[in-house]
Amino acid sequence: MTNPDPRSAPTVGSGHVPRPVDTVCYEVHRLSVATGLSYDETVRRFEEAVPTLDETRFAALAAGRPSWDEVRAATAPHATTDFLRYWRGDFGWMLRAAGDEGRCVEYLMGNHVIAERMFRHDPGVLLHAPLRVTIHTDRQGATRFSVDQPSTHFRSYGIRAVTIVGIELDLKLATLLERLGFPVPDALTSGRVPAICV
Repeated sequence: MTNPDPRSAPTVGSGHVPRPVDTVCYEVHRLSVATGLSYDETVRRFEEAVPTLDETRFAALAAGRPSWDEVRAATAPHATTDFLRYWRGDFGWMLRAAGDEGRCVEYLMGNHVIAERMFRHDPGVLLHAPLRVTIHTDRQGATRFSVDQPSTHFRSYGIRAVTIVGIELDLKLATLLERLGFPVPDALTSGRVPAICV
């Protein structure tokens, strides 16, 4: 289990021998909402609301030694819904070659300014940040938006500050879904997360 107090975590060179394997068992809620729209319209609406990271701007920043304030300033104009798209993958064309008719596109969606508030406590949180999102058809052909509830992942790190950001991400995700006109799961606005199973 992750050390609940990052201040007491051993530093590199402290003589501490890390355990070869840490296994954390915890409960995750996968949220899948019917958008009530066609697949193409759902994709269009989502991509319009959540813009891509300005790679040219950030590549220029990365070439120098930007301050954190410069990174924040470069982010704010684009993250109008608090989220950015870092990656998009559409592998449906490969699977349709096998005769499958379903459609699915996946994204990595997040905000590095928000993620930094967790990263400072445990860099390992980037396993779950950015969030992974899919827009896909179900067995009946309806279009769905699916994502794991953020707080159920971040609660598992056992660090209060990380848990708080996870709950904040729940609320931001709820706001995004509302803006898109999609159903908002109650779990995102309850401010509670399931207990860890350890």
